[in-house]
Amino acid sequence: MANNDSASAAARHGQEGLHETKSSRCVTETFTATHNFEVTDFSQLDGMGIGEFVSSSTFTVGGYDWNIRLCPDGLWKENQDAVVSVFLCFNLAEEKRRAWGIPSFIEKYKLRHFLYLNDDSLTIRCLLTVFKSRTEDANTTISVPPANLHQDLEHMLKDGKGVDVTFDVDGHLFHAHRCVLSARSPVFDAELFGPLNKNSAQPVKINDMDPTIFEGLLHFMYADSLPDSCNSDENTTMQHLLVAADRYGLERLRALCEAKPCQGIDVQTVATTLALAEQHNCERLKDACLRFIALRDVLGPIMETDGFRHLKESCPLILEEISEKTATFGRRRTSVQHL
Repeated sequence: MANNDSASAAARHGQEGLHETKSSRCVTETFTATHNFEVTDFSQLDGMGIGEFVSSSTFTVGGYDWNIRLCPDGLWKENQDAVVSVFLCFNLAEEKRRAWGIPSFIEKYKLRHFLYLNDDSLTIRCLLTVFKSRTEDANTTISVPPANLHQDLEHMLKDGKGVDVTFDVDGHLFHAHRCVLSARSPVFDAELFGPLNKNSAQPVKINDMDPTIFEGLLHFMYADSLPDSCNSDENTTMQHLLVAADRYGLERLRALCEAKPCQGIDVQTVATTLALAEQHNCERLKDACLRFIALRDVLGPIMETDGFRHLKESCPLILEEISEKTATFGRRRTSVQHL
């Protein structure tokens, strides 16, 4: 009995001497997004009243809803309608908001010259970063690697394992996987698995396409990103890739290819780019070209380019739109000039 009591006492003493250690950590995540709020025909908003505002659409960053508010006549009466105010609103809940902003965002006399040069329009660009912190138990934390499906698929294309279809593009052979192409493109789906598919072992002939463009097309279909050849300032590759994207029904690639030429429009390239946009129904690219021609008073030099002569031959109806757009913007400039 004494021995049992001694053992129990020793066990209790050992338990009391245990020192348990636990850990936790604070993890901070960063969410960044950009929202562009375009305000057109500003002169029609001028005079709407102190504190009155127009608002952007709601956009989400870091799991929270935000919007931009512009007060064309300022926020406070002491400004005497001399400034424009801008605010960023954080929408906490229904009818409950918190706002940060710049009451004197820009003085109106400075804004008028800018509006004159930009078709009575301005764009407010909001670059917003949200930091969110959370505390978690470090003892049970599992680190999850980032998604890498696109990297695996790109490696599968380069490795060539399991390829089951070959394309002949101007004598250059490209190997790929039917299921991947079918899942990515409705046109490839119809060609490779539709009723007209002969399931032949012979290479599929691709006409009217440069091999480097087809290679870029395959890269996008596997990696979901533009090829390195599109990273230069040269727009020719991007334009040919846009044509290929339209041909195979790749809407995301089409949008990516449409965005870059919008940023690089100049007198020498605008007519060629406009013809491309008209032929492939790229409305945003077409509008950017028409705005460039109408807003900058450069129609004369543009008409001297080879691209404009090609535009007249390939898209004669676009000349009416150029004339109409130029006349419309001319009237707006006259209106803004008298503000």
